[in-house]
Amino acid sequence: MPSSTTITTTSMVITPTQFTKHHQKFVAGAIAVEEKEEEEFKLLSQECKELLLSLPKEKGWRTPFLYQFEGFWCQPKQIQSIISFQKHFKSKESDVILATIPKSGSTWLKALVFAIINRKRYSNTQNHPLLTSNPHDLVPFLEYKLYANNQVPDLSNVFPDDHDQPRTFATHVPYPSLEESIKNSETVKIVYLCRNPFDTFISSWEFINKLRPESLPDKFSLEDAFRMYCNGVVGFGPFWEHMLWYWNESLKKPEKVLFLKYEDMKEDIVSNLRELASFLGFPFSVEEERENVIEEIANLCSFEKLKELEVNKSGKAMTFSKQFENKHLFRKGIVGDWVNYLNPSMVNQLSQLMEEKFEGSGLSFKVL
Repeated sequence: MPSSTTITTTSMVITPTQFTKHHQKFVAGAIAVEEKEEEEFKLLSQECKELLLSLPKEKGWRTPFLYQFEGFWCQPKQIQSIISFQKHFKSKESDVILATIPKSGSTWLKALVFAIINRKRYSNTQNHPLLTSNPHDLVPFLEYKLYANNQVPDLSNVFPDDHDQPRTFATHVPYPSLEESIKNSETVKIVYLCRNPFDTFISSWEFINKLRPESLPDKFSLEDAFRMYCNGVVGFGPFWEHMLWYWNESLKKPEKVLFLKYEDMKEDIVSNLRELASFLGFPFSVEEERENVIEEIANLCSFEKLKELEVNKSGKAMTFSKQFENKHLFRKGIVGDWVNYLNPSMVNQLSQLMEEKFEGSGLSFKVL
């Protein structure tokens, strides 16, 4: 290196002081990542720790690293809970599984399905549980809640036998990694809600930056997130594989897997709720339609209604033994917000990627 007092590049001149500060910041960031990873590992079983050592890993969105487990990317704690779910969960004939990739309308879907299935039980919407409970507390996640921290829950305590409604669970787990009895059952119902990849990406990036620990260095830039997203390195991704797995199953087994699109539901909620209720085995009667029950459920579960409830403005939920603020689940809930974030080059890149990955599948999206 020249003995000059500056380090010259083609685009900028860096003084020794700036270089030192930059180096110190880099080292501090690396130490913070290492410490955070050690903290994450302390909560894992020895079996999971050994497994992680054998898995490919990449920089994480809100954890130091994401690991590639069974072909998809996820956080260490999620891998441990998924393994517990795969080992110990046993489905019942009437179970309902709500599946999504993160930030695709999971909260909305949970509210709608809970309201449809329980509409006889809670016919008075003034006293409805959705007015005082977040949808995630009413329809638990398998990997984030029930099997979190390597626990094996007694599901009879979650869903008492005297409860005549089906057990309803939620998951982000890709179809191939679902517990075997779910996939093999001819009666278990799976509802998949899919959102266009443009809005899913922006919603994910905004969400992660609200939750990203301060111990991790710097803000997670849009450019970094976009690069990782297009490379498939995102929670439970690649996104195209996650969507296609459930899409293809819905084509092969339409009586078992219902594939819904977020944009279609925003455009025509009544028709989609009618289809959803019939699929679940709780069709709306002629009398219910005449009394506008579908519209009542749509209004009760609307983004605007849920966002303004006190439980969703100031309430907190528990995931992986950590409190989570419900308000982070509600941002805009609209179609096409990505136009306010992505530059033309990004739009072109993601458009080409989608064309390549979804070609010949029959799966298409409304992005505006």
